[in-house]
Amino acid sequence: MSRPSPGAAAGGALAGRHALVTGAEAGLGFAIAQALAASGASVAMHCLHTGQAARDAQAALAGAHGATVLLLQADLRDAGQVEAMMRQALDAFPRIDILVNNAVIRHFEPAHELPRAHWDESLAVNLSAPFHLARLALPGMLAQQWGRIINLSSVYGSGAAANRIGYVTTKTALLGMTRALAVETAAQGITCNAVAPGTAPTPAILERIAEIARRTGVSPQQAEREYLAARQPTGRFVAMENVAALVAFLCSEAARDITGATLPIDGGWTAA
Repeated sequence: MSRPSPGAAAGGALAGRHALVTGAEAGLGFAIAQALAASGASVAMHCLHTGQAARDAQAALAGAHGATVLLLQADLRDAGQVEAMMRQALDAFPRIDILVNNAVIRHFEPAHELPRAHWDESLAVNLSAPFHLARLALPGMLAQQWGRIINLSSVYGSGAAANRIGYVTTKTALLGMTRALAVETAAQGITCNAVAPGTAPTPAILERIAEIARRTGVSPQQAEREYLAARQPTGRFVAMENVAALVAFLCSEAARDITGATLPIDGGWTAA
């Protein structure tokens, strides 16, 4: 575990709040951690490996915003490691006020070829880990009658595509869990919402587009255009900073009456 960087960001709508973001080393998770730190929150960044890239991300976040930034390592396939990570977070912070379940694992096989291990780890990372983190964060939220739980679902939480059965199933189930937690905590000052992004330029998506370009022999630019045209009417990526801004808004007092909701941010994908 890395030592927290000194000092919390001064001021901001989330000053004095403590957040835990899973999968925060890069991509969308890092953008969300950055938005919360910019709003004044202290941030625990979960990473699968606390290597140099994770330490660089921690230093960048702390340096840019003067925030207290904790770096935590856990394999979310292992419930014991999830629980140990939360204990480490609560050793450093008095409680977790804001929980953002962002980490995800994807496999691209048809159902009849999907290895059992791939199914099991999809359930563990995409669904069980968010539940365990929520149940462990809730006592502190209930004690102070304030909390924010935000689950990153997907456009595939309300639709489907071939060869993604683990991803589609878990992202759909995450919406049910969001609603159940929202109803259970609605009178205790806690909100629980889901954000459903379309295609954002995350490292995993960029690598997938690059692989399509290699396989089909088209340019990376053409592969990107075709990939997005088949999904989002805007024809462009959903900006990660815009998803992060939506998450930060859901953590604000202005969003206290939004709970149990699924908010799409998908360039018109689900409307088309």
